[in-house]
Amino acid sequence: MNAMTKQELDKLSINTIRTLSIDAVQQAKSGHPGTPMALAPLVYTIWNRVMQFDPEDPIWPNRDRFVLSNGHASMLLWSVLHLTGVKAVNADYERLGNPAVSLDDIRRFRQLDSKAPGHPEYHWVSGVETTSGPLGQGVATSVGMAIGQKWLASRYNQPGFDIFDYHIYAVCGDGCMMEGVASEAASLAGHLGLDNLCWVYDNNHITIEGNTRIAFTEDIAARFLGYGWNVLRVGDANDVERIEHALEVFRQTKGRPTFIILDSHIGYGSPHKQDTAEAHGEPLGDEEIRLTKRSYGWPEDAKFLVPDGVREHFAAGIGARGAEARRLARRRPFYHRSMSIVRPARLLVTFLSVRNYDFSICQRHL
Repeated sequence: MNAMTKQELDKLSINTIRTLSIDAVQQAKSGHPGTPMALAPLVYTIWNRVMQFDPEDPIWPNRDRFVLSNGHASMLLWSVLHLTGVKAVNADYERLGNPAVSLDDIRRFRQLDSKAPGHPEYHWVSGVETTSGPLGQGVATSVGMAIGQKWLASRYNQPGFDIFDYHIYAVCGDGCMMEGVASEAASLAGHLGLDNLCWVYDNNHITIEGNTRIAFTEDIAARFLGYGWNVLRVGDANDVERIEHALEVFRQTKGRPTFIILDSHIGYGSPHKQDTAEAHGEPLGDEEIRLTKRSYGWPEDAKFLVPDGVREHFAAGIGARGAEARRLARRRPFYHRSMSIVRPARLLVTFLSVRNYDFSICQRHL
């Protein structure tokens, strides 16, 4: 058998995320398959091409943070945590060594004691940076995370030696954009110029009730330009090269946060449910799953399949990149002295995320 090309491995990995999500929702007879089917290329690109994150040490202080604000699409996160081999850490921040999310957890999606619950839960699963159930909560918390990074950098970075320079990536949908807490947080992020923060907006035009035009017709791009964000658009959610380019523009942008509008098709690949409300919040059904897998070029009757080469592809991507980034960070002067403040810093980030705070104090540190 000939070795697969990079593009073929990309496609295989993306479709593994999609099909694991489809199978888990179907087995649970409950869940949201459509968004994972649409956003698998985005999450694949963020994790395997962009993020500085070491699966062997998911609490490394300078890791990039990923927030799934549209938490009902949690199978996106459980799939990628499993495929990247993220290791488990308990609530006392003790590294356990076993996988954070096993394939058996995914098979028991939304079941009692599974590490693949219906929404991301902080402290329950390693790799979850914040609980995101109520819409808007995740993106609002990501602003607190970005403020926390700026404070840490101001306090502990040294000239020529950045101890804290991580980024925050948050994925959100129409529901998050409708929530007031997201608007308030976005306004604050623009005001503070949080250039370490990127929100990716899943623009699929569908809610659980039907088309978004029923209740939501505002100009999202103009709104975020008004907040002072850098606004980008990627017109095809399957174009991993353009997604990666947009994320690179984000990392090069200074003085303002970045908002990426990603045009997608909910339930992508489903012959009868793509771009429908039915793909949002209910299982596809056995026959539709077979047809969808056929459209992906996937074995139609295979369930919870992780093909050979997929885990290795993630290991060669985020695994190798994250390990090298952590190794280089540990060689920096001042690193070990600075790590003595990690626990109080974590408390600060939580405090900034959920409590009223005098942000004028923080702004003086930016």
